[in-house]
This record gives sequence, structure tokens and C-alpha cells, in this order.
Amino acid sequence: MADSARRFEGRAAIVTGASSGIGRAVALKLGAEGGSVAVSARRGDRLAEVAREIRGSGGEALAVAGDVTDPGFREGLVGAAVERFGGLHHLVNSAGVIAFGTIENTSLGAWQRMFALNVEAVFDLMRLAVPHLLKTKGSIVNVSSVNGMRSFPGVLAYNSSKSALDQLTRCSALEVAARGVRVNSVNPGVTRTELHRAGGLGADRYAAFLEHSKTTHPIGRVGRPEEPADLALYLLSDAAAFITGVTIPVDGGRHLTCAR
Repeated sequence: MADSARRFEGRAAIVTGASSGIGRAVALKLGAEGGSVAVSARRGDRLAEVAREIRGSGGEALAVAGDVTDPGFREGLVGAAVERFGGLHHLVNSAGVIAFGTIENTSLGAWQRMFALNVEAVFDLMRLAVPHLLKTKGSIVNVSSVNGMRSFPGVLAYNSSKSALDQLTRCSALEVAARGVRVNSVNPGVTRTELHRAGGLGADRYAAFLEHSKTTHPIGRVGRPEEPADLALYLLSDAAAFITGVTIPVDGGRHLTCAR
């Protein structure tokens, strides 16, 4: 790869949810562009494979397997990345979960589990990372969802968690902007990852959901993980030096439509 394409040479990043989907795509792209990447997810075997791919493309990688809903793990992850790479320039919060339910059948426990991963873990990782990012004038990208911008039925807790995440992005961006740290979100539409299957959709229902989603996204298809990942890398890069506090849909126009 040409040097002109290695935007992240000499920069260190943490990427959560890096064993699959958008997080994996972000981590691989950062590594291919010269970045040093601490990748995090629960599945250690798959995480190790991502780390190997990063090293194979010329990047440096550190695999840290664990659960980001554990406060001790979060602290250890940031500490390990800073120790290994000598600092921190970027944080990408891509770990997340979806669950299906309405105001009538979403339990308090389900609501709390949703917020523990989609909001609380993100907040705490940002809190832990910011002192290091202030030293490097770094940047954060949170992986949110079009569901944070629009209301859709049947995923009450997920919608609410992503809306909270978007507000967290905006508020924290205001607080650190004057000191050179930027915070932004990417908001994918339906993207072909493991999210919905892990949230409880069986194979047949998931296939039907993907087919139906062609009609709810004006571009006429669902997204690929590489598409929000490309936007995330742009927002992390110096090309976006005057952009902070934004929540940008990467959704084939889904945010423009009404529920159907």
C-alpha cells in the first residue's frame, strides 16, 4: 500500500466489538493504513484472527479479549493499549447489542442490559480514554444507529440506548472540543452483520428481514460493514479536523423515510 494511504501511521487506536461486523472492518482498515490497534471483543479466537490479519497488512495489533460491560476490564483495556503503544490517539466504540421488545414486554433487566453495553460501557471507555486523547489531540467515533435518530416499533430499548448514545456524543464533543479532541458518531441503517442474529432472529426471520429491508432503504439494499467503517476512518482522520459532535447516517436513506 502506498504511503499516501497510510493515514494512521504512528497512531494507536482501541476498537471494541472488533471480532465481527463494523468493528472488525474498522480495525482491519486502521491496520491496513498503518495504525496500531488494540482490538477487543469477547470471543478470543476470532479476535486473535483479526489481530493476525492486521499484522499481515502491516499494522500492529494487540488482542484483549473480555467483556466491556465489566468496569475492571474497561480500565485494563485502556491501560494495556497505552502501555503497549505508548499512548492513545483514537477510540472506536463498536461493541453493541440489539434486543426486541415493546413498552409492554421489555423487562427492566433487558432494559438495563441494553444500556450497560450500548451506553454505560461507551461512556466509561470515553471517560478513561479522554485523558490520553487530550495529550495526542485525538478523536473518538461511536457506532450508533439510524434507530438513534428515528423511532421504529418493536425495539424500544435499542432505540432508546442509541438515542442516548447520540446525545452522549454531542455533549462530550462540546466538553473537549476546545482542547483538541473530537467526538463523532456513525449511524448505520440495516447492515449485514451478526447483530440481529445475536439479538434473537432465527435464520428464516433474518433472511426475511433482510429482504424486507430492501424496501425500507431508498437505495434498495442493506449496508455492508465496510461502508460505516469507511466513514468512521474519515471521521478519525485529519481530513475531518473541523468536524465534531455530528451523528451521520450511513443508511441508504433510511432516516428520510417513515415506518413501513
